[in-house]
Amino acid sequence: MNMQLVMVLFGVATAAGWVDAIAGGGGLVTLPALLMAGLPPTLALGTNKLQGTFGSLSSSLYFLRRGQVVLRYVLPGVVISALAAALGAHSVQFVNTHLLRRGIPFLMILVAAWFLFRPLFGKSPSADRPARLSLTAFFLCAVPVIGFYDGILGPGTGTFLALAGMSLRSLSMTHATAQAKWLNLGSNVGSLVVFLFAHQVAWLPGLAMALGQILGGRLGAGMVMRRGSAIVRPVVIIISLAISARLLIWG
Repeated sequence: MNMQLVMVLFGVATAAGWVDAIAGGGGLVTLPALLMAGLPPTLALGTNKLQGTFGSLSSSLYFLRRGQVVLRYVLPGVVISALAAALGAHSVQFVNTHLLRRGIPFLMILVAAWFLFRPLFGKSPSADRPARLSLTAFFLCAVPVIGFYDGILGPGTGTFLALAGMSLRSLSMTHATAQAKWLNLGSNVGSLVVFLFAHQVAWLPGLAMALGQILGGRLGAGMVMRRGSAIVRPVVIIISLAISARLLIWG
């Protein structure tokens, strides 16, 4: 892979890290970009996990330092998320690569459509509404399902986790986002370990994108209370749909 393409991927990851920290869905751009760069599907998934892990780590530490998450409470969920994602990443390696390459754009379009038509992310639940699930039930029921999805595909995981926290635990947007970043960090690490053992990580583009994720994630985490998602999300949807269409038409 030439350095010009690596630098393009670095820029993509920087923008995606910023978007992901604010509104979620950065993987809707990075995974298709890796596929469009010529990486085989499983290698693209593994490389995407490498760069995504650094982005989620950057924003997770930001929220921890600002007291938005209590680590001892969220750690069991992080472990569960990691195990579920590892199972998903292990499963995806047994899927036919041709079917995976043809199927990923369709899955990306479905995820993008969900993002497009779902309720606005910044709408927090009523403060007096009781939680539908206890923390333990949330970790045992919702987190494994989303973590397994992250191991298989991944884009949108952080937002799915945040929305689950808001709707099932009645968390505010900020606390749901902070918790989601840690749970997403667990799922990224769990699936990354599996891809590393399977030698399905491209190091040069992965590390370049990791640096971009750190930069973008740090900048985006500081803006999570602003209304950046209203502008960012449509851009993410349009780009991801355009890239997915390109993958479908030209393979």
